[in-house]
Amino acid sequence: MTHPKPTDYLHLHFLVLIWGFTAILGLLISVPALPLVVYRTLLAALGLGAVLLFQRRFVPVGAADRRKLLATGLVISVHWMLFFGAARVANASVCLAGMATGSLWTSLLEPLFFRRRVQAVEVVLGAVVMAGLYLIFRFEIDRATGLLMAVASAMLAAVFTIINSQFTKRYPPLIITFYEMSGAFGGSLVFLGLYLALGWEEPAALVPEPTDWLWIGILAFVCTVYAYSASVWLMRKFSAFAVNLTVNLEPVYGIALAWIIFGDRERMTTGFYGGTLVILAAVLIYPVLSRPKTPTIPTEVTSGTTETDSSENLYTG
Repeated sequence: MTHPKPTDYLHLHFLVLIWGFTAILGLLISVPALPLVVYRTLLAALGLGAVLLFQRRFVPVGAADRRKLLATGLVISVHWMLFFGAARVANASVCLAGMATGSLWTSLLEPLFFRRRVQAVEVVLGAVVMAGLYLIFRFEIDRATGLLMAVASAMLAAVFTIINSQFTKRYPPLIITFYEMSGAFGGSLVFLGLYLALGWEEPAALVPEPTDWLWIGILAFVCTVYAYSASVWLMRKFSAFAVNLTVNLEPVYGIALAWIIFGDRERMTTGFYGGTLVILAAVLIYPVLSRPKTPTIPTEVTSGTTETDSSENLYTG
């Protein structure tokens, strides 16, 4: 791992800023959340496929693992439907506040997946996050549905983060993401068929406006393909700890951008900002408290291993 330069730090924060911008893009695009996920995942899968072909990095994936990756993509599609839906039902700020619980969802669900004991610090910080959510609910009760959708989205993000932690031991992250984006596209397309069959929306309303394609393109190629590929590259210079700690600032950047772009529409109560600060404090302090205190002997790693850790925060937005 080479020593990062100041420009590398700026690049990392720029990527987090991009991820914080995704909820805002969801509000700028006119089509509903479900078809938006269809368009995003289709373009992202095509973009990732092009990157893999250009770099000649396609590797064989077993049939069983391929099915699991595609199924994980289905979970990702529901995560994004809830994510963009939360921004529509409430606003971008509420959506990002709910998504800030993602890291702690991971810490609470991981013991269930791997049958390990829950650490005391995870229980305490989980209670702190619940207190922050209570503050938001108390002062923003009219936006409670959107907040619940965002929290559910964050929980699903934790689920596929944990699943990916196993896949990244066997496959490069870009391969994993390509198959998962393909599965997310297929899953969201099925949901869209059911959506239309139930008559919940006229087909004409699902067609993006000409200006929407610009935002959808940015969402798919900049916020997904570019941001993820760049984060993998930066993992060669930063530790996973440094990257994860920085990515936890995504709600801060996103809420600030939403306030700048939408003005009074995103202006919230003092209770909302207090609750959000409580959640962010817990999220930011967690990796510090849970970091191993005893030094470990460095071992030789391959390029694939250094890329592995970056996948944890791929789908934050």
